[in-house]
Parts: sequence; structure tokens; C-alpha cells
Amino acid sequence: MEIFTSAGLLALLQVIMIDLVLAGDNAVVIGLAAAGLPSEQRKKAILVGILAATVLRVALASVTVQLLDIIGLLLAGGILLLWVCWKMWRELRAAVGAGDASDAGGTTTHKKTFFQAATQIVIADISMSLDNVLAVAGAAREHPTVLVIGLVLSIAMMGVAANFIARLLNRYHWIAYVGLALILYVSLHMIYRGSIEVWPHLVALAAL
Repeated sequence: MEIFTSAGLLALLQVIMIDLVLAGDNAVVIGLAAAGLPSEQRKKAILVGILAATVLRVALASVTVQLLDIIGLLLAGGILLLWVCWKMWRELRAAVGAGDASDAGGTTTHKKTFFQAATQIVIADISMSLDNVLAVAGAAREHPTVLVIGLVLSIAMMGVAANFIARLLNRYHWIAYVGLALILYVSLHMIYRGSIEVWPHLVALAAL
């Protein structure tokens, strides 16, 4: 019943705001990766992304306190997400080139495979789920019910948003660049925060 206290309600509001931002980022990644697939494989890729995010967030939420003690974890997550962003950029450029060629030749080909999309989604889920769980756990603090509600809410929002984004990207390809810019910002922000965390330890190590 802690959710019905003033502290519980405040924590819940904070968690909802965090989910609105971070679950949206995760949905953009899933939608971008799935948008390059044929329509019959797109829903499967989105389902893989949501299931992977669900498993990862439950697993990470169960060891949140231990995760907070691992120095450099956020930095590693940011670098992983940056790599996914770079791969998506290359595929987006290749897709634009293939689209121009198909306009001239009259045929359309899907370059991306289901395995490639699923791999990108899972790797991005690892880093973004880490960021989400740490942020939500920080807001929920001593309110486990709020933590669970936040987890369920973020997964539900991801599923709805990813389907919508994937359909939107297939109709308006330029939106993919906006999504990539958002993912790039999230990865660089994670790298920046992780670097600030790691830097004092590197200085101390160098002094030795």
C-alpha cells in the first residue's frame, strides 16, 4: 500500500516521466531496426525486441543495487549503443542507395535480414534497459511496488510505440534520421555520464 502515500505517489509520477522518455528511446531503436525488414518479419522483430527488453529489465531490476556498484557499466552501455547507432546509419545509407537503384531498375530488395535486426535490437536493449532500470530504481528507491509498475508501464509503452514508429518509418523515410539523432544523443549522454563516473578512478590509478 506504499503507493497510496504521498512519497509513493511522488515516486510513481517520477517513474512515469522517466518511462515516457526512456521507453520512447527504446521504441525508436526497435522501430528503426524493424523498419528495414519485409512486412511479414517486422512484427516478429518487434516482438523479439519487446521480449528481450522485458527479460533484461526484470533481470537488471533484481540486481539494481549491485549494478550501482559496478564502475564503468554506464560507459560500456553507451559505447554499445553508439555502435548500434553507427550500424543503423550504414544500413540507412545503403537502403537509400538501394532505393535509388530500384527506382531506376524497377525492382526493390530488402537488404537487412531478420537476424541482423534482432541482433541490433537486443544489443541496444542491453544498454537502454540498463539506463532505464537505473533511472527508475533511483526514482522508486524504497518503493518496490512503484518499481514493478514502472517496469510494466515501460514495456507496454514500448510495444505500442515501436509498432507505430516502424509503420511511420516505412512511409516517411526521413524520420529515420531524426530517430538516429535521438539514439546518438542518448548514447553520447550515457558515455558522458559514464566517463564522469570513471575519470576519478583513472586519475587515482595513474597516480599510483
